[in-house]
Amino acid sequence: MSLRKLFVIIASLFLFSHTFAQVQTESAPDFSKASVSIKYYNRTIYYPGDSEESPVFVHISIKNNGTETLRFKLADDRMFSLDFNAFTVKNSRLEQTVNLVEKRTTNQTVYFREISLEQGEEYSFVENVKDYLTINKSSVYYLEAVFYPELYKSKYLSIKSNRLTLEIQPSPKAAASNFLPVSEKTVELLHPADIAPDKVVEQTIIARQKSLWDQYFLYMDLESLLKRNSNLQKKYVSSSAEERERILKVFKADLMQTKIDSDIVAIPEKFQIERTTYSPTEGNVTVIEWFKYPNFSEKKRYTYKVRQREGIWQIYDYNVVNLGTE
Repeated sequence: MSLRKLFVIIASLFLFSHTFAQVQTESAPDFSKASVSIKYYNRTIYYPGDSEESPVFVHISIKNNGTETLRFKLADDRMFSLDFNAFTVKNSRLEQTVNLVEKRTTNQTVYFREISLEQGEEYSFVENVKDYLTINKSSVYYLEAVFYPELYKSKYLSIKSNRLTLEIQPSPKAAASNFLPVSEKTVELLHPADIAPDKVVEQTIIARQKSLWDQYFLYMDLESLLKRNSNLQKKYVSSSAEERERILKVFKADLMQTKIDSDIVAIPEKFQIERTTYSPTEGNVTVIEWFKYPNFSEKKRYTYKVRQREGIWQIYDYNVVNLGTE
């Protein structure tokens, strides 16, 4: 081979590699202006154990700190969008749950939606750390989240959160295993107010828009909502008082993670109360709600059924009618 031909081949290879690297750089999404932060949701005393009996709920917020629109993918099953890491003082790392590993190693379709955030906007949700990590021992851990804006399959693109100190206390006796609300600062306990049915529904929807779960559940009759599910109702009715309390806690946790009854916890972009009718003890509040997706908006009519107990109106049932897209 002549020296001239060798030079042409080397130059061509260099040009190809440079062009390929440039294309990769140009096509790779820029998430440098995105930040992920975590904080405890309803901070409690945490114990070892499974995710249902002793959950560790964390509030995750994704924020656009830039001037351009931030777009990322969010899986319906958050395990394909998120990881948690927990380290001991000696820097050893907790293992992932068997369920998490099985999901990610099983060939399956991952459903997701694209989220768009403008400058300064945030998107938040709540996850149970114990769905991701096996926490069997009492200790002090350093907890962080890792968010995958292009889903787990593209985990080379990731954003790490701040770190939290997670203190797992030794397991108490069964009689003392109930959750105890605590906080580093003074916490004002929320109490439902004597307000009209339409205000109850309005405050509940606004609380959901802002991911304020305490306020969202303030006027919810969880027991009645649970009984909408025939399987859960059978299990609940035939259970002891202690077991019923546990079932309600799991139901509430599943609602927060949108595992069940996704309509009631869906987040509308905007809403308008259409009509309110009620007697001294029962009523209906009809609301038009709009849900924004990347290429369209969906319009639905919600009818919230409310009733009064001890002077407080509560949402105990609902139905939804799809009104099409816009």
